[in-house]
Parts: sequence; C-alpha cells; structure tokens
Amino acid sequence: MSIRDLARHLDISIGTVSRALNGKADVNPETRERVLEAAKRLGYVPNQSGRSLRQGTTNTIGFMIESTIETADAGGSFFMPVFEGVQSVFRRHHLDLVALLCGTDEDPASYLNRVVGRRFVDGLIISATMRHDPRIDFLLERKIPFVALGRSATRGDYSWIDLDFEGVAATAVTRLAGFGHRRIAIGTPASDLNLGYVFLDGYKRALAANGIGFDPSLILPANGNEEGGYQVACRLLAQEPMPTAIILVNENMAVGLYRRLYEAGLQPGRDIAVIGFRESTQSRFLSPTLTCFRISLRDLGIKLAEAMLSALPAFEGQYPRETVELIWPMQLVSGESDRPGSPSGLA
Repeated sequence: MSIRDLARHLDISIGTVSRALNGKADVNPETRERVLEAAKRLGYVPNQSGRSLRQGTTNTIGFMIESTIETADAGGSFFMPVFEGVQSVFRRHHLDLVALLCGTDEDPASYLNRVVGRRFVDGLIISATMRHDPRIDFLLERKIPFVALGRSATRGDYSWIDLDFEGVAATAVTRLAGFGHRRIAIGTPASDLNLGYVFLDGYKRALAANGIGFDPSLILPANGNEEGGYQVACRLLAQEPMPTAIILVNENMAVGLYRRLYEAGLQPGRDIAVIGFRESTQSRFLSPTLTCFRISLRDLGIKLAEAMLSALPAFEGQYPRETVELIWPMQLVSGESDRPGSPSGLA
C-alpha cells in the first residue's frame, strides 16, 4: 500500500497523511490517531528509499566489526547483547541498525571508505580501535557522525566508550600480589589493538604499586581465542621457573589455557592462578570456575546509541551535543581459579 492508497482510503489529502505520519504539530490529534490506526491496520510501510532521497537521510546506523578469529569465537556472546542495547534506543526513534562486517582479507580503512561512499548510513559505530586508527582521521575529515567502541591514540574531537582494561589489569595484579604472587604473567593481544597497550600499561603500573619488578618475558602475546590461550599455556610451561599466575586479556583464552594445563597434569587454581577478562557463558562452565569481571553489555549498547544520537544533527533538540569519553566499569567476580594452594615458586 502506498501513501496515495492510504490517503484515498481515508479520504484525506496526501499532504495531511504525510504530516500525520511524521508527527507534525499542525495535524489535528484525532486525524493523526485515525491515520496511524489505519496505517497499522492496513500494513502501510513508508517507502524508505524515497524518504531518504527527500530528506537526505537513511535512518540507518552502521556498526562496523572486523571478521577476525576473535570475533568468530566471541562475536555472539559480546556483540549481540551490545546490538540489542543499541537497537532498544534506536527503535524508539525509528532508526535501524546494520552490522558492517569487514573481512580479514580487507583493510578496515578501505572498507570504511567504500561504506561511506555508498551513503547508506547516517552515522557509524566503529569497534576494534587501533593504537593509531586511520578510520578516525577519515571520519573526522569527512565530518561523518561516529562513535568509537574503544579508545585510540588518534587525536580529535569524537566520542568513545571503552571497557576498563586498565582497571581490570590493576585489580587483577593487586589481587594476585595480595595472595603472595611475584611472577605474574599477562596474555595480551597479538595485534596493534589499542586495548592491548592500555591493558599492558595498567599491568605495569600495578606491578610497580605492589613493589614487583617488571619482567618483559612475562608478556605473552596471542590471539584472543581458545587457540591463543593454548599457545600461551605452552609458553608458560616452557619458562623456568614457571610463572605462578597469569592474567588474560580475553576470556576465551582461558578455555585453551585450561586444556593445555590439564594435559601437563596441572590444575588452574592449584598449580597456577588464572584470572580471565570478561564473564561469559564459556567461563561459567570452566572447572575450577574462572575469576573474571562482569559487565552489562546491553547497558553499554544503550550508552553507545545515546552517544551516537547526540552526534547526529537530526537529534540535536533531543540529545545534547557533547563529546562522550567514558570508561565502562567492570565488576570482579571471584572464582576458584586464582587461589592456588602451594604452587612452586610462590614467594
């Protein structure tokens, strides 16, 4: 059904129907109610392409994620709750969210350039921010509204929200130091993701605050998935003396790490202390239970959506124009993986 058909059915002008559907104040409330009720009953759906041409907007926001090994392993458990939070805000404003998946064989900046060139989104949420991220420079130069899920060293006036990687590292080191550990290893990303730099900085500062010297050999880069955790465990076992504790930047790494330790006849929480990153479905089923950190991903998505709307000119009257710079809190969930009995080398 077209808007012309709807107007003919109601015996009202097309202009009046259009203004009623768009919530214009000059339409009689009774007429607006009649139009909305008929549109719902008869299944009228606005022609989005025509509306976009007239208004110069698409009413669509893109969420760019990169198709990496980590995304494949954790994409559903991490991004789906975030998407739901974002869409819960967008649906109130009749906006649609689309996931933009950049493949491993394509440069993220080139992919973003193509997306922007096609003009099928009004704004963007980008993730997996790099230490120096050319996407941010590109979006700022083009004056395209966007929000970053993750900090970056790239300068500019833009909004970002990041998980508290620094706080997680500091809390984990302090907790382990309180249990008497001095050789505390850390599993970091094997990439230029900025979260790895933030995580490592927090780890170094916490070591110093607890009077523990920094040992570069205890930094173990790996992919943030099960295979990466397995490789980290192999490198732990090869060290002499073996570290008595390890902190992981990704919760999925714990699955592979547990497996390799068990193959070697060692048990997490008894022979080596393990602290993971985010509480997830997988972490809840590990034995012993993984000490990690809880986060409300849906609420994170809601805040991302609100920051996105504040960057869109069309919502200036509803959301104050402000630059959001927010560290998202994470709460320690105490498990059984970081309370070893008497591991060798524990000082």
